[in-house]
Amino acid sequence: MPLPLLLAVSPLPSDAFAPYVPPAASESADVLFGTGPVETFDAIGRAALIASELPRSWSGVYRSYEGAAPLPVELRIASATAMGQMVDIRGSLSVGGVESPVQGNLNAKSDQLDLLLLGDKLGGDLEPGGQMLGLQGFPLITWQPARLTSIGGRLLLTPQAAPVPAQPAAAPTIRGLW
Repeated sequence: MPLPLLLAVSPLPSDAFAPYVPPAASESADVLFGTGPVETFDAIGRAALIASELPRSWSGVYRSYEGAAPLPVELRIASATAMGQMVDIRGSLSVGGVESPVQGNLNAKSDQLDLLLLGDKLGGDLEPGGQMLGLQGFPLITWQPARLTSIGGRLLLTPQAAPVPAQPAAAPTIRGLW
């Protein structure tokens, strides 16, 4: 008697059975399985664009966290060179009328800016050895001093409009008869 019981438990063959076929390879499958590119942002192209379109003149104020009076600031960028996803920046920074050379890097992917003041004499309460850090590029930069006894400060910068070159007189417009 055990034989009829086994026949009832075992499945009967069917003509409707279809074997499993995996889906065809596609771009979305490549991303899901880790074989294709994950990121489509072109940081190298953005760095080249930033280097060519970055305003060369910035002005604003420096405010110390210790409560000193705000000082006028001028940043002049002499060169901006794209190097991979980084933009190498060189120029000069004037804080309260004291000018010093500056060098830094701007990350095109994260907009993080690092500026180093290279001069011995710096304006305001800035001291050699500190750095300026901007997490959103140039508009808001914090001064991080080298010593723990100094609190630091912040620079608020806005780009200055470049002077528009004089355009030659335009030729008169020629219109058709009809």
